[in-house]
Amino acid sequence: MNNALSTEDRIWAVISHLSAIAFGMGILLPIIWWSEQRRKSNYTSFQCLQALGYQSLGYTVWFLIYLLVAFVLVIIMFLALSLVAEENVTFDKIMLGWMSFLIVFMLGMLAIYLLLPVIAAVSCAFGRDFRYPILGKRLAHYLGYDSVGSSEEQAWLIEDHEDRWVAAMGHFSILIMLWGMLAPLTAWLLQGKRSLFLKFQSVQTLVYQAGVFFVFLGAGFIAMAGMVIFPVTMWASSSHDPNAPIGMIGIVFLLLIMLIALAIILLIPLFHVLGQYAGYRVLKGDDYHYPLVGRLVEQWMSKQVNSGEENLA
Repeated sequence: MNNALSTEDRIWAVISHLSAIAFGMGILLPIIWWSEQRRKSNYTSFQCLQALGYQSLGYTVWFLIYLLVAFVLVIIMFLALSLVAEENVTFDKIMLGWMSFLIVFMLGMLAIYLLLPVIAAVSCAFGRDFRYPILGKRLAHYLGYDSVGSSEEQAWLIEDHEDRWVAAMGHFSILIMLWGMLAPLTAWLLQGKRSLFLKFQSVQTLVYQAGVFFVFLGAGFIAMAGMVIFPVTMWASSSHDPNAPIGMIGIVFLLLIMLIALAIILLIPLFHVLGQYAGYRVLKGDDYHYPLVGRLVEQWMSKQVNSGEENLA
């Protein structure tokens, strides 16, 4: 193999890394470039898969860090509020300090998140073999990238691990609301015919994420319905008195609808956790099936295969 990098190799790698700036919408670009270059350039393939991992798995890490810091800051804020009664400290000063630190932290984390892909793009533009901290080294080992070229038997990256990485990143992208579905959709369309494993994982991930998204929309719709019906019932009351029968019905209905919507919203993080677990299982070598969704997709694919065999016959 020729280890010299062409201009095309560098351009593909640069665009893949810079796609992280699109905040989720660019997650399909690394898969497209990887699909195009996977048996043309190991360098470009690795950089694309690394960029994909940064946008999906990396997004999960950053999101968890945000939640952890926010939780810690809330605890600190409540502890600080106890100083209001004991010291000459006003509530406004505590809230101002807390909000200022939170804003600075969020902007700082966002700057770091965007800075790393820019550094990666610049490095690749100069033909350097960039590695993200922690992620890059582990991914190179997982794909066999470091050992490529050391023997004639392994001229390319490990194909099974490539497919598993792309499938797993599709599962992890569930935290990227709506745009995360672009990852499994792109993998299915571009590589589904070559790899039945990648096709199955991508299709079931797409169906699962779409279902979670519609559940979230359903919760919002239910909440809005309650907010619309409540003033209608109040208006229907001749006296416009909240204590009137119709008014009380509106209040009870609003509270019931809000509780249902809240219960649905509280289930969303559990769906997200299941998506992360699915990605972990796929990386570990399992052919993971989502409850119910996996079986339905498997049946659908079996019908497609049988239909194709009948057409050939």
